[in-house]
Amino acid sequence: MRSDPFKPALYNSRIIDTYIRLVKEKYNYVNVGDLLRHAKMEPYEVADQGHWFNQEQVDLFYERLVKVTGNDQIAREAGRFAAAPDSISVMRQYILGLGSPAKVYELIGKTTQNFTRSSRYESRRLASNKVEIIVTPEKGVCEKPFQCENRIGFMEAIANVFNNKLLHLEHPECIFRNGSACRYIITWEKTSSAYWKKVRNSGALLLIALSAATYFLSGWIALLAVVPTFASFILLACLVAASMEKKELKTGIEKLRESTDKLLEQINLNYTTALLMNEIGQAISKQVDVVAILRNVFKVLQKRLDYDRGMVLLADQEKTRLVFSAGFGYSVEQENLLQKTSFHLDRPESKGIFVLSFREQKPFLVNDFDDIKTNLSSHSLTFAKKLGAQSFIVCPIVCDGESVGILAVDNVVTKKPLIQSNMSLLMGTATVIGISIRNSMLNDAREYQFSSTLQVLAASIDARDNLTAGHAEKVTKYSLGICQELGLSKDYTEMIRVAALLHDYGKIGIPDAILKKEGRLTVEEYTQVKSHAEKTRAILAQINFEGIYRQVPEVAGSHHEKIDGTGYPRGLRGSEIPFGAKIIAVADFFEAITAKRHYRGPMPLALAFRLLEERSGAHFEKKVVKALIHYLEKNTNLLEELQSQNLAREPRHRRVPCRTSVSFRVNGRTVSGTSTDISLRGMYVAIDDDIEEGSPIELSFSLPNSQSVKIQASGRIAWVNNGRKRLKPIFPSGVGVEFLDVMPTGDMLQSFVGEFAS
Repeated sequence: MRSDPFKPALYNSRIIDTYIRLVKEKYNYVNVGDLLRHAKMEPYEVADQGHWFNQEQVDLFYERLVKVTGNDQIAREAGRFAAAPDSISVMRQYILGLGSPAKVYELIGKTTQNFTRSSRYESRRLASNKVEIIVTPEKGVCEKPFQCENRIGFMEAIANVFNNKLLHLEHPECIFRNGSACRYIITWEKTSSAYWKKVRNSGALLLIALSAATYFLSGWIALLAVVPTFASFILLACLVAASMEKKELKTGIEKLRESTDKLLEQINLNYTTALLMNEIGQAISKQVDVVAILRNVFKVLQKRLDYDRGMVLLADQEKTRLVFSAGFGYSVEQENLLQKTSFHLDRPESKGIFVLSFREQKPFLVNDFDDIKTNLSSHSLTFAKKLGAQSFIVCPIVCDGESVGILAVDNVVTKKPLIQSNMSLLMGTATVIGISIRNSMLNDAREYQFSSTLQVLAASIDARDNLTAGHAEKVTKYSLGICQELGLSKDYTEMIRVAALLHDYGKIGIPDAILKKEGRLTVEEYTQVKSHAEKTRAILAQINFEGIYRQVPEVAGSHHEKIDGTGYPRGLRGSEIPFGAKIIAVADFFEAITAKRHYRGPMPLALAFRLLEERSGAHFEKKVVKALIHYLEKNTNLLEELQSQNLAREPRHRRVPCRTSVSFRVNGRTVSGTSTDISLRGMYVAIDDDIEEGSPIELSFSLPNSQSVKIQASGRIAWVNNGRKRLKPIFPSGVGVEFLDVMPTGDMLQSFVGEFAS
């Protein structure tokens, strides 16, 4: 939410910056980001010294600040902090540059113009150490009481900048007590040089008066006796005053130098922080896995911050325990201890430093473990002793106001002391870690939802028929195995997984009567079945896939294309076919022939492998076929599972490849053809002649492994597959022959078919 641009901008960002510095110094458990968001402010606006905020923003900021700190006097405290010795703010630098409190109060009307436009400041010196300041709100401005308190705190601090003790601050008139303005009367302790200057000046006047009186009463001789004595006294006062003034000036310069050194130190710290945040950002920008994120963060921490050890504990999913997630600098024994140790978040009595930091979202800097051991449980004490912890920093990892874990570092080898700036830097680091972890968790949740949706979509197609249930998952398994064997990238493999799961989604548009048909399909029915590939592509193209997933519709819709161009739906050839589609094509074909269908049983593995190899180069990509076979041969459990599917199947039903010349007589004439497959029950012969279904025939052929032996068989034409009646378009024109009798015996045929089952 942004502020109203039409409201007058009255307060410079340096005022808010002072509050934030105070919060980080004394209230570091407060989430500054939430504080700024509530006030409709942005961090970059606060960092910009030329930016101004309106009254509403400042009011919202203060209201939330009082609520989260519980300090209703924090405005006055912030005013004092602006010029406090520990502060390195621009205000303190400016005050020191003016040299004295009198000068600061005198010029306050001009200096405040750089910080506020809400009021006019007028000052009037009442004495060398006393000033009256009148603050009058501009017309239309509605300040709040806390802003008066903030002014008082700032005026109190000005004298303290120069080590001048503030004696009194009166506030006789206030706009919040029905006054027309806020009037402040400030008195501060005089400096030693001012005292001696007064002595010098008074002595000089006294010397003049005494010299005149002595001259008129006693003449020149008495005057010459008195003057040197008084002159010496005045000279001494001058020397003391000059010495004091020089000393005060030197002290002021030293303070200015120290303040400048602190400012430069802060600039260096800010630069280091910026480098750290930039390197951490680069290290985790391409990471979506929590372990990888933490590993890269620790590499940067080791390089930039020089800690001996560090670890991250993350809350489990139920938020009941803190468990070790990553670390560096620990021995093998210590890391084993960390892996086995967890800290209870669901026990109110748990008061360990890690649990407190997580619960209260507050960092802790412990420089001596003995200071806190009385507050720890025996479990925490034992854990700390085994790790050898003495001094350490613990910071909560928070994102969107919710704790997700803790970050802890310590120095046990170098004994390098830990200081406040270390904790502040780690708090910034913990915030970045928290955001990254939350993004990773959200990404995991999104991927899980995406994956679940895909599983449901794939299962909705498979569930239409109990025989094809699990087909998509098996095709996906084989496809991923091929990707693994080919060494394809993680992203590409994930794209293949999605495409494989959805490769048959177009079947949602195919009637059950066709999908579940027990017998052979008609030409029209088979054409409808083939349309599922284009339907798949068209449906998936309507999904807003991003990145590499944009390939999914094309890959899934092309899994029936063949290298030689005889596939469908578009008859693509060779390199025109997406490589992912070539992978799914092999996986789909293998799953289909090794699974039971309404019109046939599962094919033996040996025969399935032989078919893949025979069609390799013509229908399928050679290296893809090799990859699948290699994957299956390595996964013996999967092979055993596939082989078990064939055990209950009657051997005589098996059809195996068999390419041999066949001669037969039918209807008084001799016809020649070439067989494509054979079983104990019959064979398929490719011929161009038209033969009537049911016609009796006499066959003569040799088996490929026994060309010298002619087999004679009688049979009949069981089915016809030609232009007029193309029952199986993927087969060449021909006929299916049923054996009625085989001579010399069926043993040779049984032996040939049986080879493929082993």
